[in-house]
Amino acid sequence: MRRLITGLCLAATLLLGGCGYNTIQEQDEAVKASWSEVVNQYQRRADLIPNLVQTVRGYAAQEEKVLIGVTEARSRATSIQVTPEVLNDPEALQRFQAAQGQLTSALKRLLAVSENYPQLKSDQNFRDLQAQLEGTENRIAVARNRYIAAVESYNVTVRRFPTNLTAMLFKHAVKANFTVENEAEIAKPPSVNFDQPAPAR
Repeated sequence: MRRLITGLCLAATLLLGGCGYNTIQEQDEAVKASWSEVVNQYQRRADLIPNLVQTVRGYAAQEEKVLIGVTEARSRATSIQVTPEVLNDPEALQRFQAAQGQLTSALKRLLAVSENYPQLKSDQNFRDLQAQLEGTENRIAVARNRYIAAVESYNVTVRRFPTNLTAMLFKHAVKANFTVENEAEIAKPPSVNFDQPAPAR
């Protein structure tokens, strides 16, 4: 009897070891960790925007439409709940991505407008904020790429036989991912070339 119980325990251990449960858990945690980094970097960008808007307003108050556009885009982007449940809801993730994309576009318009104001471009505070913003955009791109890779690994595991049986048993579904449409454009940090010579007349 003891040998039978030992044999059954050994068989159960081998079966569980090969079912992929632990792999699914590890990859699920990796997805959550990479998502947290994405959210942190987007929040870092959002935190820079009020100071950037105030600095630009000091030199270019007449660009109120652009400034309001950035402020409203920031408000929409930060109003979206970014809980881990978003990862299992493709529509919620798409809304999050769309709001962040709109904010990226609004920031690009703001930085493009700054080209028309030499005093603004030479303001040290503006230059510092612009450099921080570019660095943050780069970190966003890196964090997004890590998240995309983590989700791809997880999704392959929960779809592959026989781990897909374990995934179904424990209700681990495929996770939503960022779309890669215009990924290069989204990942491109907004930039202003302060040293660009004036065009020849």
